[in-house]
Formats: sequence, C-alpha cells, structure tokens
Amino acid sequence: MKNRQNTWLLVIVILIVFALWIDLSETITITNPFTNKVIFTRNVETRLGLDLRGGLQTLLEADLPADAVVSADDLKVTRQILESRSNALGVSEVVMQTAGDRRIVAEFPGINNPEEVIASLQETGLLEFVNMGTTPVPEGTIIETDYGLAESAQPEPTTEPTPAADTAPDAAPTEEAAPTVYHTVMTGAALDEVGVTQSSMGQYQISFSLKPDATKLFADYTGSHINQFLAIVLDKRVISTPRIQSQISGGSGVITGQFDYDSANSLAIQLRYGSLPIPIKIVESRTVGPTLGEESIRKSILAGSIGLIVVVLFMALYYRLPGIVADMALLVYGLLTLALFKLVPVVLTLPGIAGFILSIGMAVDANVLIFERLKEELRAGRNLHTAIDLGWSRAWPSIRDANISTLITSGILFWFGSAFGASLVKGFALTLALGVGVSLFTALTVTRTFLHLVLDNIKFAEHPKWFGI
Repeated sequence: MKNRQNTWLLVIVILIVFALWIDLSETITITNPFTNKVIFTRNVETRLGLDLRGGLQTLLEADLPADAVVSADDLKVTRQILESRSNALGVSEVVMQTAGDRRIVAEFPGINNPEEVIASLQETGLLEFVNMGTTPVPEGTIIETDYGLAESAQPEPTTEPTPAADTAPDAAPTEEAAPTVYHTVMTGAALDEVGVTQSSMGQYQISFSLKPDATKLFADYTGSHINQFLAIVLDKRVISTPRIQSQISGGSGVITGQFDYDSANSLAIQLRYGSLPIPIKIVESRTVGPTLGEESIRKSILAGSIGLIVVVLFMALYYRLPGIVADMALLVYGLLTLALFKLVPVVLTLPGIAGFILSIGMAVDANVLIFERLKEELRAGRNLHTAIDLGWSRAWPSIRDANISTLITSGILFWFGSAFGASLVKGFALTLALGVGVSLFTALTVTRTFLHLVLDNIKFAEHPKWFGI
C-alpha cells in the first residue's frame, strides 16, 4: 500500500511540474539535448473567444430559393472551405458552425480587417480557363461561358468563341444581338497547387500546377492554339488574358495581372481552396468591441476569485485538516485544468469560464462526500488509515453517478451547440466536461494521496478537533 501511494505521489508531482510548465508558457519547445535540434514546438497561448477578445460575428445562409434542398454534406464542405480561406487570410481561432440545414455561424476573434474577411467569404471562386481566340476582351469584363451548359463537363475545344445562336449572313438584324458564349477549356478543379510568386521584374503573379489528368489536356490545347489568347476568368470576370506563346507541357504556369501582394494572395486563397458547393450570402454581421471583452474578463476574474476564496475558507473551517488538504488538491485541479485548456486548445468564452467555475463546485462536492463518510467512519471507531479508505470507497458510487449525469448533460449541450451553431452553449459544455473529468481525478486520486501523506502518522484520538469532530 505504501509503495502504491508513493507511486501516485510521484505521478502527481510530475503532473504538477508539467502543468506549471504549460500554464506559465506561451510556446513549448522540446529539443534533443545531444544535437540541440528542435523535436517539437507548439503555441499554447490562452485563446479567448469573440465575447472576450472582440471581433466579427457573421451569419451566412445558402443563397438559394427557400424551397431548394441543401444537403448536409454540401453545407459541411462549404463550412470547411470558408474556414480554410479565413485561416489562410491570417485570421486565427476562427469558429465556424453549421446552424440548421442552410446556415453557418462564423466568428472571427481579434480581426482588424472585417471587410477583407467578408469579401473572401462571399467569393464563390469559380476559376475558368477560357478560349478567347484571336480577339481578347479587356480585363474586368463580365462574360458568359459554356461551362455547365453542355452535357459534357469538358466539351471539345474550339478555335474561336461560339455565338449563343447562329444567324444567317443575310438575316434581318434583331433589336439586340445574341451575347457571345465563350468556351471553357478547363476549370480550377484541375489545379493541384497554387501560390504567390514574383516575376523577374518584381511583379506579383500566381503560380499554379495542374493535376496529372489535366496536364495532357492543357498541353494539347496550348500546342494547337499558339498565338491565341487564353483568358483566366474568375466568377465570370476576366482577370487576365495572356497570349499562348508556346506549348505548355510541364503542367504548370502563372497567372499575371495588375496584382499587389494582397490581391494576389486573396486570389490564390480562393483558387487553392476551390469553389463553394453552394452559393452563400451574408444575412447578418456585427462587430464586438474589445472593451466589452476586457470588462467581462475583469468581472469574471473577480467573481471566480471571490468564489474560490469562499470555497477554500469553508473547507478549511468546516473540515479543518482534511479541508486544508482538499484545498491543496483544489490548487492542483486548477493547474491541471488550465494546462488542459491550453493544450486542447479550448477557446475560452464567458460561458466557458462559467462552466469552469461550476466544475470547481463539482470538485469540492466530491471532497465533501468523501469527508462526510470519513467523519462517519472515525465516529464509528475506525483508525485513520482505514477510515480514509472506507470513506473513499463508500462515497464513490454517489460521486460516480453525479459526475456521469453532469457529463451526459454536457454531451447533450455540446451536441445542441454543434447542431444549431450555438457556440456559447458549446463552449460552456466543453469546459464543464473537461473540468468534471479533471475534478474526478483530483478528488479520487490527488485528495486521497494527500490525505494518506499528511494524516497517516497522526493519531485521531489525540487530535479530534483537527477533523471537525
């Protein structure tokens, strides 16, 4: 038994040291002591949510008729693409959740460029390589293409643009000429990699490489259309009209235009993460100021500190020496929980902090049950060592059932928050569940080990007041 307690004590000390390392660090780095080579590095800064840090919250909806069916898979892929675009823009800690069957709730904590983020979200990112023949149109022109009109996704390439309707040379003129429909050689789906580079003249351009199955198509087309124009079209708007100088057989090329770095990077992001399966529109957008978040943090820290002090004093005054031991275990609980929040990582919101504070109560509740059982065993004449073990074993069923009920409730709340885009409810459920899990460990392992460490050499008969009896 003594060896087992010593083993647990060693484990607890290691966990405390590890938790302190995480809690006091913003970045953790592990290096090889023999080569000084970095083996592992990770950012463990505390992440604050929108309501604490300020930022942008946007409600997006499928831009389709009300009776149109939006599949769950399409909505999920759309969310993933939008999240990837936002992260590539440098917006960290983005939270995007589907809400219902056609809406997405997006939160961007700490952003300073909401207009750019919103613009990136609204772009569908449909890239087309369009045959212009020998007569290009000016950049910025909106054109019509045959992509999606024909039964085949990739119709046979033609030399010149195809009119929308044939007219005989001597036919009577109509009031309005039919619009020209240009042929799409291939789409952005053929792209494999996209990035921003600079030309030898220092101009920004977008380099791309094609997937293997599109390389031959592109090589054949460029080989048979030398000195003709191949327009790069994004969302039906011409952004570049380069002339084909020679056959491009390597499966790679560049998109040139009047780009600065930001515009080139924005376009590369749209192309890299593809087009959206469904069009979306912004239903509502609001900006949360950081001042409100700072005030919320200040009040949360004050409330948590008051609550913690009251709990510590209650345990020490009512349960005396065991209560002081429980307070030590509660300190360990706080260190482990904060380290876990930083490692997962958990984006802390105001409800999330409330869930953490509530889990402190759950940790204390477990100790109360154990100590009440401990006092009963001591009154029955048990020695202190036996009373500790019996108090723990007899309190365990009540602790187990109470915490399992809380975990089930947390699971339901987490599912509700995920299904309906209620990120605040989801944050509360997550921090409560993690806190309850850590509280079980501290109450049943840390507190028990500390009790044996401190009380095994004390004679209860000589110091009954130390136990509140």
